[in-house]
Amino acid sequence: MVGAFLEEGDISLSGVYGGMADPLPMMTLFDKQIQLRMGQANVKRWVPEIMPLLMNGDPLGVDGFASHHLPLDAAPEAYEKFQKKEDGFVKVLLQP
Repeated sequence: MVGAFLEEGDISLSGVYGGMADPLPMMTLFDKQIQLRMGQANVKRWVPEIMPLLMNGDPLGVDGFASHHLPLDAAPEAYEKFQKKEDGFVKVLLQP
């Protein structure tokens, strides 16, 4: 699939990766000058800078974007439903 759409460029994966995938077409990616970049989202690095911005209201507009609004203590169950794609869990806003 990758070779059918890209002529050259970058593919970046960040955040939480879901697990095993079919083997990548490495020769096609190589021939088309595709660069792969991936890694875990470095959340701890950005928390001190982002949290003060998020303490007053909804500066990023996430209230309207979230599919569910839940208390922080519901996080384990919410993550499980998100992982299993149950009950329309797409984006969850956890309120402390």
